[in-house]
Order: sequence, then structure tokens, then C-alpha cells
Amino acid sequence: MTFLLFGSIAMILYIYLGYPALVRALAARRPRPVAKADITPPVTILIAAFNEESCIAQTVRNKLALDYPSDRLQVVVVSDGSTDRTEAEVRAIDDPRVRLLRQEPRAGKTAALNRAVSESGGEILVFSDANSLYRPDALRCLVRSFADPQVGYVTGRMVYQAPEATAVEDGCSAYMRYENSLREAETAIGSVIGVDGGIDAVRRHLYREMRPDQLPDFVLPLSVAAQGYRVIYEPEAVLTEASLHDSGDEYRMRVRVSLRALWALRDMRQLLSLRRHPLFAWQLWSHKLLRYLAFFFLLTAWGSNAWLWSKGALFQGLFLLQSGAYAGAFLYLLAQGVQRLRLVRFFFYFVLVNLAAAHAFGKFLLGRKKVLWTPRKG
Repeated sequence: MTFLLFGSIAMILYIYLGYPALVRALAARRPRPVAKADITPPVTILIAAFNEESCIAQTVRNKLALDYPSDRLQVVVVSDGSTDRTEAEVRAIDDPRVRLLRQEPRAGKTAALNRAVSESGGEILVFSDANSLYRPDALRCLVRSFADPQVGYVTGRMVYQAPEATAVEDGCSAYMRYENSLREAETAIGSVIGVDGGIDAVRRHLYREMRPDQLPDFVLPLSVAAQGYRVIYEPEAVLTEASLHDSGDEYRMRVRVSLRALWALRDMRQLLSLRRHPLFAWQLWSHKLLRYLAFFFLLTAWGSNAWLWSKGALFQGLFLLQSGAYAGAFLYLLAQGVQRLRLVRFFFYFVLVNLAAAHAFGKFLLGRKKVLWTPRKG
């Protein structure tokens, strides 16, 4: 039981601290630079939308106003059976560079993107969410890495706007800072594991049509890596989105994303072979699969620690530390006074994310899949 306790703690530390430290050490020793240049290939920006009347017009106009040659930019919006004024808002934008498609009946975001790609003409395909706002130079920064023939996929930097400073908003922002720092290091050793679906770009000839139940933000970059190209992070290509502030909305989003990611890992399981892909498989195991299974190590650490309570002060102290963290997360829901404490907000978000992963894993074991989606509510 002692081995189980300390083994679980070691795995938790490896997942969140050890792996990032090893990647940074490897990047410092054997960096792989990206050959960038100010290029302007023809680009199509693809936006899948379902009932996004409140933000779709602003998003499309944001893309049309980017600092990029107008004759090399196209925007394709696919309405996935929207029942509000989403399509009317797009039609009201009088610009020949904008094309509106309707997918009926609803088939989900992935099917919408497949449809949009078949109707697009860009050499580079850029994926934007319906509420993603790019900085004026974001597109130029995003495509310049394609000057390197080894680069097949580029993801930008997500910046969450969090005006209310709730635990969810703080958690989203802190999580993205952590992920972006890790992606920067992963880029330096070859490819990143995981991207932001709101500001991604891929070479058109590398796009592979996906099943409607597959997660495009995960399956497509894995497919590009499997074809022998690099998937890299470009921190100067910036988008802003409003973060979620309701814990229920965040939880449901995390369950949905985790579930689809688990299925993606199953579909692309050949990339988990350490014999065939030693570096990339190590990254995929460490950054994704073990991260989604962290709830198991957290539960095992707490349970084995409770069993060892009578073994002395060390075990009692560890148990109280663990229990105190979980109690703090629980208190966040009950006592408004503690919600101002940053450490309590951290514990709450950490527990929320891992509970969502556990929930998704249960759904995965039951064979359940998620195809349709609803818009994020910031």
C-alpha cells in the first residue's frame, strides 16, 4: 500500500511537473528551429456555427479586417442547421470573400468542417470558432511558419478574457498559460501535442476528412504528424475569447472535449507506439493520455493514504494535505467568503477538470460518443 501511495504521487508529479521539465530540458539541449518567412499564400478561414447570432457577424468582420492581402483571403461559414438569425447575419455582410453554406440536418462541427473544406479554395486552411477574434496580425503570424517545408500544422495562442475573476475564469486563464508554455517547449523539440481549435492552420493537401464523431482539434493534427510533418505553436498569432464563468458550463465542456479526445486517442493509437514513434509517442502518453487518467492516480493516492493513516505522522500529514485541498474545492461551492482566495479557486478548478475527465472516461468505457455541440457561453 505504501508503494501504491508514493507511486501515485510520483505519477501526479510527473504528469503536471516532470514531463514539462523534461521537455524543456530536451528543448534546451536539442532545439529544432522553425524556418519562418513573411509569406502570403491563399488562405481560407473556415467557421462552423450553430445558433451564433450574437457573435457571428463580429467574428466574420474581424477576419475580413485582418492585415492580409484581400485577394488572398476567403471566409467560409457553415451553419449547422442554425435556427436563429446566424445565417441572416452572415448574408448581411456584403463582401464577395464571404461564402455561406448550410448543413441540414445537423451533423456536428466535424461534418461542417469537412463540407467547408470541399467548398474552399485556399492553399492554407485556417479554423476559427464562431466567437474567436483575431489580432490584426494574427493571420500573417500564423502562416509564416509554412515557409518551412517540414511544418504541416500551426496553432496560435488563446487568450481568455476573464472580467469577473471567478474560479472558472481564473482556471481557464491559468490552464492556457500552462498549456502555451508547454507547447512552446514541445515545438522546440519537434511537434506539439494538442492545439486550440479557434486559431489553427493546416496545409490543404494534408487535410484528411474525419468522421462526424471525431474531434478535429485533436485528430487532424495527429493525422498531420502521422504523415511526417511538424505540428507547431506560434505564440504571436493571438486570438481572444470570453472565458466561461459558470462551473456547470465549464464542466460539461470539459466532459465533451475529454470524451472526444479519448476516442481520438483510440482512433490514432498507432501513434502511441514507443517503438515506432519514440519521441512523439512519449509526448502523447505524457501530455494527453496520462493527463486524462490523472483522476485515477489522485483517487488512488487519497485512498491508499487513508488506509495508511495509522502508520505515522508522515502519512497523516499527507492525508490531511490531500483532504484539505479537496475540502477547499468543496467549500468554494458553499461559502462565498472563501471564493476570493486564489488557492481555493485553484483547487476548485483542478478538481473540476479531473472530475470531468473521470466522467468522460466512464462514458468512453460505455462506448458513448458526442457529435453535436452547443455554443460556448462566456
